[in-house]
Order: sequence, then C-alpha cells, then structure tokens
Amino acid sequence: MMFLNPSSQAPLVSQIVAGISLAIKQQQLRPGSKLPSIRRLSQSHNVSHFTVVEAYDRLVALGLLKAVPNAGFYVREPAESVIDEAPCETVAPDYAFDFDAHLLLQRVFQPMGMEVRPGVGLLPEQWTDDDGLQRSLRILARSAPSSFSGYGIAKGSAKLRSKLAEKLADSQIAAHPEQIMLTSGASQALDLVVRYLVHCGDSVLVDEPGYHNLFLNLHLQGAKLLGVPRTRDGIDLLQLERLIVQHRPKVFFTNTRLQCPTGTSLSLAVAHRLLQLAEKYDFLIVENDIYADLDPSGQQALAGMDQLSRVIYIASFSKSIAPALRVGFIAAHQELIEELLPLKLVSGLTSSEITEELALEVLLQGRHRKHVKQLQSYLAEAHDSVARRLRSVGMELFVEPRAGLFLWARHPQVVDSTALAMKAKEEKILLAPGQLFMPDTRVLPWIRFNVAHSMDERIYRFLGSI
Repeated sequence: MMFLNPSSQAPLVSQIVAGISLAIKQQQLRPGSKLPSIRRLSQSHNVSHFTVVEAYDRLVALGLLKAVPNAGFYVREPAESVIDEAPCETVAPDYAFDFDAHLLLQRVFQPMGMEVRPGVGLLPEQWTDDDGLQRSLRILARSAPSSFSGYGIAKGSAKLRSKLAEKLADSQIAAHPEQIMLTSGASQALDLVVRYLVHCGDSVLVDEPGYHNLFLNLHLQGAKLLGVPRTRDGIDLLQLERLIVQHRPKVFFTNTRLQCPTGTSLSLAVAHRLLQLAEKYDFLIVENDIYADLDPSGQQALAGMDQLSRVIYIASFSKSIAPALRVGFIAAHQELIEELLPLKLVSGLTSSEITEELALEVLLQGRHRKHVKQLQSYLAEAHDSVARRLRSVGMELFVEPRAGLFLWARHPQVVDSTALAMKAKEEKILLAPGQLFMPDTRVLPWIRFNVAHSMDERIYRFLGSI
C-alpha cells in the first residue's frame, strides 16, 4: 500500500511516482499489471484528480507505464522500462547559469536615472484611466468603511467576478463566476499556475522570444524551458510539434495576441492548429492575454475557441486602467480553480478587496469603454509614427501590428543588442535588448520598442549614429 505524506516537502506527484516506481522495482507490480484508475487512486489517497494524472503521465514518460486508450494504465514489460527517475537536484546545475544571466540582464534593464525609456513595458501615466480611478476612489470613500474590515472572499470579489463573467461572455468565453479567481495582477496569476502545474525537471513550452519574468519563475521551479519561435502570424507550428514529440511537455505558456516583445498575434489558422496539437499530444495551454483590451480587432481568444477545456486564461487591468491597480484573474474549469485556491491562500491569503472594488467601480462607469477606445487610437497613431521613424534610421521591423504596445526591430549593423543597450544607457536612454526575452538568454540583434515611450527625438539620433 502506497503511503503519501501531505506534510512532506516532496510534492505529492513525486511521492506517487516514487511509490509506484519502487513497487515496480520490487515486483509488487508486475509487467502487465493494471494500475488503479485515476478516479480510484485520487479517492483512495485523498488527492486531486490532476495530481494523479500528472503522476501517471510522468511514469509513462519514464517508460514505467504505458497508457492504453479507453483501458487505463499498465506496467510496461521489463525490456521497455528505463532507469529510475533522476533526483531533482541534478537539474539545478543546468539552469543556474541561465538564471544568473537573467538577473544580470534585469540589472542592465533598470530604468533608474534614464531620461528616455523606450524599453519599458508600461503605458505613460497620462494614458492610464486616471479620471476613472479618481471618480471610483471618491465613490468608495463614501461607502461604509466597515465593508472592508475583513480579509474578503478567497476567490475575490463576487461582484467583480460576475462582471468579468459578463466581459468574458462578450469575448465568447463561457465562464461562470465560480470558474474565475481574482489575483494580485497577472504576475500572481502566472506564479500560481506555474507552481501548480510545473515541477522540477518538467519540460515546458514558452514563447521565444517571450516574457522574461515568466522565464525567471519557471527557472526557479527547475523547469526545462523549450522555446517555440514566434513568427509573423504567431508561432512556428513545425518546430512546436517537433519539440512536443521529442520532449512531451505538459504545458505551453503563451501570449496569443499583441505579444510581448514582438507585437505578433496568432492567426486563426495557427490558433486552431495549436488547439489540435494540444488535444493530440495531451498538454495544457496557459493563455496570457493581458493585452486583450488594447486589441481593436476583437480577435477571439484561444479560451473562446476551446471554452476553457485545455486552456487556462489569464488577464489583468494593468493595461486598460493602471498598472498600480494590481488586479488580475484566472479563468479555467472549476475543478482547476478549486485546486489553485489553496495556493493563493498559502501565498497571500485573499487578494485586496479594496482594489477589486475599485476596479469594479471603474468598469461600471460608462466612460471606461470610451477610455479603452481612445487608448487604442493613441496606440495606433504611435505605431504609425514610431514605425516610420525607426525605418528612417535603417531599422527593420518584424511586424507592424498598429495595435498594442510593442514593435520588435533590429539594425542590419547590430549583432548584439545588449551591447547596444549598454551604450544607450550612457546617453540615458533605456533600451530593451532581445537577449532579455530569450529563454536561453542568447544574444540577439532585436530590440523591443514601446511605441508609447518612443516619441523622443534622442532615440533616433542615437540609433542613427550606429
């Protein structure tokens, strides 16, 4: 009988893998033996369905079990089996260097003292919904202060979750309020999902280039990052399938539209094919859709095509209201939300009810929709201007989305954009070099430009002097 210790530092998944591996090694489970069903094992050991699925999947990957469609999991014949699972400690040396390199790049990327900052990832202060925030603060100040005296609801404000369910429905994503959990920004949402899904040694798909803070988080978990190249219409599907076949990853973290740093979005054909591959090879997709409100096209999210079956949807209000608001959310099928809830409680109890009510009040104001439309218009004009000025100094653009925050560009005479960023710092110009956005931190010629912060003529004088 396998014994699981919930108080152990070893994850339950690892305990199950170790217990079954030992039973096979000691021939308590003989070749051809059928293992308990996922439901039966989860009930008998009082663990989640997802924990058992992950453990069985890992044992299949190790060659100890084989999955028989519509029949269950069986112990493989000895000739098919492989060595025991390597201890997690063996992974650490492989990612330590990359992790240090990321921290070094973060220091290069510090905006302190920089007068011109085309490399930042935020909207200018004057483009945020300051009026909406001020109005909402006055309304909340007049409400009874006793309503904010407790910790709030674990999943977050019920009223805001209901409003988000309506907002998601407008985007063709059917989500009940109980399928939504509020977080302290999209960063906490990603952190919770990473800690729930990813364990030491797991292979994980990520955008290449992609979100540098996510890479740091995954490295801390001991994950093996597999970069999926971004293309002008989304992602390289051939390379994606090659990585899947070779490494059998469990999850793909991706920005589906107006991606950071390239500004690209998945075409409809690419999106459909991605979902087909997720179904065929049985992996999850974490859709980080924080730029959704900046997209005037109304492109359907992956979560809308998939209806939260294999897609975990993450978004926030940092781009449409203000970064300081720190209100984000996760939408997923309800069983997964219930599994994530203890992680949220352990890491920070509840999220801030005051900021959630503030975000709700902004959304309820009739002028917020107008603010978003105006923001989209500002960004479209900035894209036209910045793209023209970048080309005038010899820069090549990856795509021209005319929406969102970013343009991805390179100069034909520049090989190392990190070295160029260091020179720019001497001129008090903050550039975001491509190396910062690579999961393996390799040097690139590409640079990310935030169009909303790229109007200053000093940028183009510097680039023109290359």
